[in-house]
Amino acid sequence: MALANPAYSATYVKADKMLDVTNGKVLENVVISIDEGVITDIGHTLPTPLGAEDQLIDLGNKMLLPGLMDMHVHLTSDPTVPRVQRFSDSAPRKAIKAAYFAHKTLLAGFTTLRNIGATGYSVIALRDGIEAGDVPGPRIWAAGPSLGVTGGHCDNNRVPPELNYRAEGVADGPWAVRAKVRENIKYGANVIKFCATGGVFSKGTKVGVQQYSQEEMNALVEEAHLRGLTVAAHAHGTSGIKAAIIAGADSVEHVSYIDDEGIKLAKKHGTWLSMDIYNTEYTLTYGEQNGVAEENLNKERQVSKRQRESFSRAVEAGLNMVFGTDAAIYPHGDNAKQFSRMVEYGMTPLEAIQSATINAAKLLRAEKQLGQLNTDFAADMIAVDGNPLEDISVLERVDFVMKAGQVYKQPQ
Repeated sequence: MALANPAYSATYVKADKMLDVTNGKVLENVVISIDEGVITDIGHTLPTPLGAEDQLIDLGNKMLLPGLMDMHVHLTSDPTVPRVQRFSDSAPRKAIKAAYFAHKTLLAGFTTLRNIGATGYSVIALRDGIEAGDVPGPRIWAAGPSLGVTGGHCDNNRVPPELNYRAEGVADGPWAVRAKVRENIKYGANVIKFCATGGVFSKGTKVGVQQYSQEEMNALVEEAHLRGLTVAAHAHGTSGIKAAIIAGADSVEHVSYIDDEGIKLAKKHGTWLSMDIYNTEYTLTYGEQNGVAEENLNKERQVSKRQRESFSRAVEAGLNMVFGTDAAIYPHGDNAKQFSRMVEYGMTPLEAIQSATINAAKLLRAEKQLGQLNTDFAADMIAVDGNPLEDISVLERVDFVMKAGQVYKQPQ
């Protein structure tokens, strides 16, 4: 649970350095004032004297940054458990797993997550429990069951036909997808996720093949936007990527086979791209021992190199990019390992950090409350040893985590 005492009248966080993620400037000898979970001032001196009930957190020579934000996680899934075994988990069991992984991710420095796809509305229940103070965890934007076509990536194709089973997010046809969006909203979703193409970890789907038609995607996105929700589209294949962009999806996930036309469309529409370019290493190293089927390992081998090439081209084209890891394909809490790969494949360290702070906040339409350390923003912050602009890997070793003015991790 949180370590800071919410009864303090004011909290002051002092550190030698702070990164302004909006411009890359490093401020020195910073004092951040916090009241009721919100930053009220950023200066260089402490009030004298401190109030009797005030709290001072002196982080010495560490560097402060905003809390990090991962825009593509699946908190209910454990990559070390074979997928067939996971099917026996009830929705309550999934919610308990999600609470465990959410806390682990928070301690890794991620104060905001977007969980795009979970059965049984389990992560929506977790999100509400975190907001109520029942359990510790990041802020969560949570989708309900991912929408998909019959037999597609977001269906469950691992059961025999005599069971007549289909995943709870399956919907075929424009009016059916509208109804499914409405159902997700009814049960608390504040983001909608759909599968525009096949995927790596499903059975019997081809990664590059489009699933929903343009008409279906248009209806789905329009319905979500009517209700004020953003939409995330899983899309590896070229035609599915472009169809999702044309439909107005706010973000496209994976984006492995984007072509020149797709890049132009993403630029024109301002679409955010979330590209999980680290997890392939975990899958190809540990997938077999974790029970990943050979079909899925083969698809990962086919897609990984092309996805990284697409990432480099997207960066070079100046497209809107957010940090999304697909955590659950690799262990929760290791989210920050992707930063170094983003730098390796074309981003500057600052661009990589911005993808997980100010850019992510823009995608969530929360850019006036989250994503930077500034007055009137949520007091979400982390501290690290060293300068991530010089060595991005320091973000893998977060020493201090605060969310909304509450401390969840302190230097040992």
